[in-house]
Amino acid sequence: MLLKTILNNCQRFKSFVYGDVRFAIEEGKKVIEVEIKPRKNSKGICSGCHKAAPGYDTLDERKFEFIPIWGYLVFFTYSMRRVECPRCGVLVEDVPWADGKRHQTKTYMQFLAHWARKVSWKEVAESFQTSWPKVFRAVEYVVEWGLAQRDLSGITAIGIDEIQWHRGHEYLTLIYQINTERIRLLWIGKDRTVKTMLRFFRFLGKERTGHLHYICSDMWKPYVKVIKKKACGALHILDRFHIVSRINKAIDEVRADEHRKLKSDGHEQILKHSRWCLLKRKENLTEKQEVKLKDLLNYNLKSVRAYLLKEDLHGLWAYVSPAWAGKFLDRWCRRVMRSKIEPLKKEARTLRRHKELILNWFKAKKAFSNGIVEGLNNKVKVTVRKSYGFKTLRCTEIALYHVLGDLPEPKFTHRFY
Repeated sequence: MLLKTILNNCQRFKSFVYGDVRFAIEEGKKVIEVEIKPRKNSKGICSGCHKAAPGYDTLDERKFEFIPIWGYLVFFTYSMRRVECPRCGVLVEDVPWADGKRHQTKTYMQFLAHWARKVSWKEVAESFQTSWPKVFRAVEYVVEWGLAQRDLSGITAIGIDEIQWHRGHEYLTLIYQINTERIRLLWIGKDRTVKTMLRFFRFLGKERTGHLHYICSDMWKPYVKVIKKKACGALHILDRFHIVSRINKAIDEVRADEHRKLKSDGHEQILKHSRWCLLKRKENLTEKQEVKLKDLLNYNLKSVRAYLLKEDLHGLWAYVSPAWAGKFLDRWCRRVMRSKIEPLKKEARTLRRHKELILNWFKAKKAFSNGIVEGLNNKVKVTVRKSYGFKTLRCTEIALYHVLGDLPEPKFTHRFY
């Protein structure tokens, strides 16, 4: 059959040849079975030491699933040999198209993993007449191979953040490499505790930790504490996006409390539908929101004063000099402390405690921030949402490394996609 010629051109194996090609029925599905035979006088390769060894005996025929073609499932059939290795003893031979006891060929696993990066695993399984567990095992194989082969040299900047992956405040700590020339997911840890961060630095090792120049994170205490202890030589930058986010939450709290008070006292509900007017940047307001904000600014409300203070804080990020930025931050915090707006005063005290780490952003010439990490976290959320969530941590880790890890993949003589 011509299929044999195609296979010889795109998937040739050293020391093996293709035999008979035949149609068959398996579990009610039409399949193509391709026989593989060892070349005459060839020796098997020991699966322990990967050296050629004399034969011992032959096992029953096994089937290995290959890439489907024209709607037909394709299987390689081969009777595995056992070899008598002088170093390892009697072992089953190593074959180039499969790994260990897996019933899928390496090429097929990489094929499934490629499509699993583009669509959900369930859709991949349905499209190629296979099962969800087989797709998972394929992605797992490619990810494990990539993690074993990836290069961890040259990491000088990392970003740290967390995502909630299950209900009940179950978090994952995600650590990314954010060098200008390479952005990728480096490590995933369960929870967001001190122990989680210590596990990361053990993974990274003392030598690679010593090469870190910049570390971006939020103000979460376990992160700050461990970074100070384990990577004191790196410039620890507190993320400006988290700072702005915290200020926005404080303003929203002020607005909600004041709106409830006005309503209970029987006053005009001027703050109704004003949330986004106070939280969004001026340049992002709609025409209707601009009119609403202009109306709000005529009132002496706590929410309005909090909004004006928030807008003033944006001036901090325009500075270049850390010294002048520090003076601006001190003045802003003093104004907030005199404002009698408790949620903002709480945030001002937090900013004062972390002043040096905030100013590190200016010392780094504004080159690094967790803005990159927030963008990657959006991809994380899309990956999880696309599969309607993952039941186990293992599945979540495999999926995230697969999509965001920028992992190397095995090289093949022919690409099927």
